[in-house]
Amino acid sequence: MSNLLHRFLDFIKKDSFKRYFWYSIYILITFALFIFVFGEKHVRGFFTTIENKTFDVRQNIAANKRFTNKDITVITVDDASYEYLLGKYGEWPISRGIYADMIEYLQAQKPAVIAFDLMFVKSIKSSNNDDAKLAKSISKYDNVFTAINFDDLEETLRKPADLPEYLKAKIVNNADIPLVTFAYPNCRVIIDDIMKSTPNIGQINIMRAEDGITRDVPVFAMYKKDYYPYLAVKVAQKYLERQGQNISEKFVVDENRNLLIGDKKIPLTVDGRVILNWYGKANKTEPSAFITIPMWKIEREMYEGEHLLLDDFFRNKIVYIGTSATSLFDIKSVPTDDKLPGVEIHTTLLNNFLDQNFIKRSDTKTDIMISLILSLFVGILVIRVRSTFISSVTALLTTIIYIVINYLIMKYFNLWIGLVLPLASVVLVFIAVYIAKYIIKSRDFDYTYALATTDGLTELYNHRYFQEQMVQNVATCKRYNSEFSLILIDIDFFKKFNDTYGHQAGDAVLRQVAQVLKKNVRSTDVVCRYGGEEMSIILTNTNKQDAIVTAQKICDAVAAKPFKLGNGIEKHVTISLGVATYPENGETPADLIKHSDDGLYKAKENGRNQVGII
Repeated sequence: MSNLLHRFLDFIKKDSFKRYFWYSIYILITFALFIFVFGEKHVRGFFTTIENKTFDVRQNIAANKRFTNKDITVITVDDASYEYLLGKYGEWPISRGIYADMIEYLQAQKPAVIAFDLMFVKSIKSSNNDDAKLAKSISKYDNVFTAINFDDLEETLRKPADLPEYLKAKIVNNADIPLVTFAYPNCRVIIDDIMKSTPNIGQINIMRAEDGITRDVPVFAMYKKDYYPYLAVKVAQKYLERQGQNISEKFVVDENRNLLIGDKKIPLTVDGRVILNWYGKANKTEPSAFITIPMWKIEREMYEGEHLLLDDFFRNKIVYIGTSATSLFDIKSVPTDDKLPGVEIHTTLLNNFLDQNFIKRSDTKTDIMISLILSLFVGILVIRVRSTFISSVTALLTTIIYIVINYLIMKYFNLWIGLVLPLASVVLVFIAVYIAKYIIKSRDFDYTYALATTDGLTELYNHRYFQEQMVQNVATCKRYNSEFSLILIDIDFFKKFNDTYGHQAGDAVLRQVAQVLKKNVRSTDVVCRYGGEEMSIILTNTNKQDAIVTAQKICDAVAAKPFKLGNGIEKHVTISLGVATYPENGETPADLIKHSDDGLYKAKENGRNQVGII
């Protein structure tokens, strides 16, 4: 254990550990900033819209392999039925006595449940008896259901009606979540004869997202501060009751946000909705995912005696009756279809209930945790892998693998895990780490270049850089027919100075002389340490006369400055200088160096502390 501890301590002391530690902090800060921005309402709304679209794509792919329960049948007023019924009866809506006869026709085959996704509003003046006939047929059987819905119509246009107590839902909410997204101020009631004859009435309100797509439905709607259950939920209760289960009159929501009905569950979102799992078409030619019978066939079997369906076709089935004709305006957009009849949204919820395959949405914390893990993985990958191509391909493969796994989880486990937030965070971290890596590499390059071109003692450019600049300045002046000058400098009696005061004092003098040189030339001029106590200055775009003036100014500045040697000792030193100008004194670096060196020696021969001019 002691050895392991020592190894760990040795590891965390390494530069590589420190580098990864700070990279990780950088990734976490980048991710935290992204999550902070994501929390802003409009940004979150933008990502939510994209996330919903990815849900639609996943649903479309999975729906092709997902088929509906054969115990659910839809009798629909499709376009052909609408034209046939309108032509035969001369009006729409048709007499409600026909629906009463349909109930009797279906009940003869002993269906499990009959549900009308139709609004029987107002009495038809020419057929009041038929309204009463329909109400009587509905009240006669406990497995027949019909619908109401709520809306936002102003009270001045329609006075909000008082609904019977027996239509209100009794809810036990153990999840501490709201069970409605919003409340409705008004209600579109059905005729009194039906309203007073049966408690089997459910609401059929359908919600759309901001993009107009219906992905979920409210299990309850609120009206006048009371809750009213969804029609399909009440149908599900009756179906289980017909299967022999004891169904409570109360709706119980457990602490895990599941609405409990018999031995089955409906998982609710944090705001009390249920996300539907959508179904594909039965086949390429079938317009619906469900077994669908056009209403004209039922009408002909009832009144014309034609035998168009199998005997007992509806036995033990849940039969929904609704419209799909385009002209009747009950068409909705859903993830798998932009023209889905509203009745099929209700049957989709019912089918999800029977098969227990509702979609469950992961919470925000889970999405953030997945995003963080992926971001750290991709960020560290970019750091560790030197090849940009390999790290980019690996990051791309990581995102592809996540997308595939995400889809498979939805397909086989009915779990909707966030896709957009993790992928967006991965892309952001990938870019941010590459930028940081590029900046660090640039700084490393600058540092390495500085080491290669700079003298460590004086912080002047070194001899190698001096030679490169000489060649470059000769080439530039030759091309543009211009001139530049060179000054060579030598500290007078420097060897004697070292012998007297020591090499540390000599180094101090070298550093201080270098600072004087840099302060007395332009920023475009190049000051170098030529070697030992010799230094050089390349004066760009400078003629001979100006170079001599600059050299003399430097000579005077050095002579006038007291140099600190340490321990409170200050001494004056002098320098000797030689000047050469291109092309006047030579056309190659070697010629110019020789000419300025000759001037330097002339200065020394003439007593030092001066500019030697040849």
